[in-house]
Amino acid sequence: MSDKRVRRISEEIKKTISSLIFRDLKDPRIDQLASITHVDLSNDYSVAKIYVSTIDESKRQDTVDGLNSAKGVIKREIAKELKLRIMPQITFYGDDSIEKSFELYEVLNKVKKED
Repeated sequence: MSDKRVRRISEEIKKTISSLIFRDLKDPRIDQLASITHVDLSNDYSVAKIYVSTIDESKRQDTVDGLNSAKGVIKREIAKELKLRIMPQITFYGDDSIEKSFELYEVLNKVKKED
């Protein structure tokens, strides 16, 4: 399949799930300020790994657990938005890349100040 199409569908999945988190999902485990940082969609559209970040890292695992338990609702909404022949199996994962980038930024600033 075309890489461009995979990227476009990944972005649409990301937008749909972000909207669901903000408006429709009422699970108390899901942080309303959670953001979808990346969707890794396989070339055959059969698997989607969805990475989630939260401002409060202590809420990240609860948010991931809540989203994984709401997979059915989420898949149904994705199917409504995107008319795909193959609906991907979705799995949510915590994403700590934002925290790691802040740590790297702090280290670089510390090194810069020492020079």
